[in-house]
Amino acid sequence: MENLRLPLGQWVEALVDFLGDVLGWLFDAISSVLGAVYDGLEWLLVSPPFWAIIIVFAAFAFWVKGWKLALGTALGLLLIVLVDQWEAAMDTLALVLVAAAIATAISIPVGIWAARNDHVSRVVRPVLDFLQTIPAFVYLIPAIVFFGVGAVPGMIATILFALAPGVRLTELGIRGVDAEVVEAGQAFGATPGRILRQIQLPLALPSIMAGVNQIIMLSLSMVVISGMVGAGGLGGEIVRALGRINIGLAFEAGISVVMIAMILDRLTSAFADPDRSRRVSKARSARDKQDAAGSVSRIPVAG
Repeated sequence: MENLRLPLGQWVEALVDFLGDVLGWLFDAISSVLGAVYDGLEWLLVSPPFWAIIIVFAAFAFWVKGWKLALGTALGLLLIVLVDQWEAAMDTLALVLVAAAIATAISIPVGIWAARNDHVSRVVRPVLDFLQTIPAFVYLIPAIVFFGVGAVPGMIATILFALAPGVRLTELGIRGVDAEVVEAGQAFGATPGRILRQIQLPLALPSIMAGVNQIIMLSLSMVVISGMVGAGGLGGEIVRALGRINIGLAFEAGISVVMIAMILDRLTSAFADPDRSRRVSKARSARDKQDAAGSVSRIPVAG
């Protein structure tokens, strides 16, 4: 019994080496694409003066929710500027936005597929359990092996770590739509695609947006850990503070992460607000009525 040991680690290492040899070209292509997208978004956030970025985010927050969220967004970003963490925060924000966008683009279609197919749901569920329960640091090791050191392995690890709640909450939202509403759509001859677009997705939007919110929050938490593999940004600042036992730097970088998390949380939560959906629908209906009235007034009268 002393020599009884399952060489699982050796098998995994052999698999990783095999994938690196066979799919090295694919990993290089993915690294190039993600690196280019990240560099472009980082340049877009860092190059303009900080006050211009603050105005853009405040205006977007005002459009989404109102003046209170706009004021809170502006004050939160101004605090980041005052603690001299602006460029690091923008690096982190770029990484989070890219990783969260990719995780969302993967998780929502997979969640819809799982909601519409029980066989897919049974296969996806244990995979999601694995992704959610494995320690976060474990994601970094294969990411470094396949993609080297820098922002790209941090993004890959963040995507894998964050996509599980998006799949689960999308599936939950689609399955939670009242069956009678779906049957009514079928009775009127709607195709499955139209039922999905016009009935299931709108009714499941709060649950889906909650999943997107969780993706962003998990992305932020993983981005800090990704600082250990050279991802930079606020994660790199925290790692540097940890190496120097610099409490002040750690607190400044940490509070900057909190500000970004609060702003992104409020923005994504606002999109799932039913009151906002009703306001947008009313504004759209009023605009359509005005367009219709204008069209009628332009009709020439005979005589």
